[in-house]
Amino acid sequence: MSEIFDCRDAAQVLSGMRQARQAIGRGELVVLPTDTVYGVAANAFDAAAVQRLLDAKGRGRQSPPPVLVAGVTTLRALVAELPEAVERLVEAFWPGGLTIVLPAQPSLTWDLGETRGTVALRMPAHRIALELLEETGPLAVSSANRTGKAAAITAEEAQDMLADSVKVYLSDGMATTGIASTIVDATGLIGTDEKIVKVLREGAVSRVQLREVLGDLLEPDVA
Repeated sequence: MSEIFDCRDAAQVLSGMRQARQAIGRGELVVLPTDTVYGVAANAFDAAAVQRLLDAKGRGRQSPPPVLVAGVTTLRALVAELPEAVERLVEAFWPGGLTIVLPAQPSLTWDLGETRGTVALRMPAHRIALELLEETGPLAVSSANRTGKAAAITAEEAQDMLADSVKVYLSDGMATTGIASTIVDATGLIGTDEKIVKVLREGAVSRVQLREVLGDLLEPDVA
């Protein structure tokens, strides 16, 4: 069984982070804590590793994983265009529980699945996740669970579902919120006359909070 490293223990965190970096470099999977739920991560630029992530979850290529980044500089490098309204969202909610879908930079050599030329990006508000991202670069990360099961809020729950398909488990106790990120589609802000942001999944950031930033750019609320 793959080992769980308790990142609250100074002795374990150094070894765990080192082994996590090495695993990512070898194209293997790592479970890591985030500010929402636990995630299972792979090198975003290693197509075989991303496929390994999808297989571990029992998902197909039609459900590509989001990509976690360490900051806005990386965001700018990964997208074709960054609308001003998205910059406002990032300022308001990053790091935090908001995932933003935008057209991907076309020059990128990666294969996340059937993305239709887009990428879903988030900067997590968690010290372990951010430290790993700083060292590895962007990671394809999805909730650490088998498809159809509840997202793991502890490393032990993730291990029960994903077992040895994951090389390293990093633990930081129970997830802060246990609520998945909100996902918004901001592709409608680019190249269209009617600018609009759609909510694909409601989660950690509410529609009320989004509307405070976006105003009428946010799609109308569902009655």
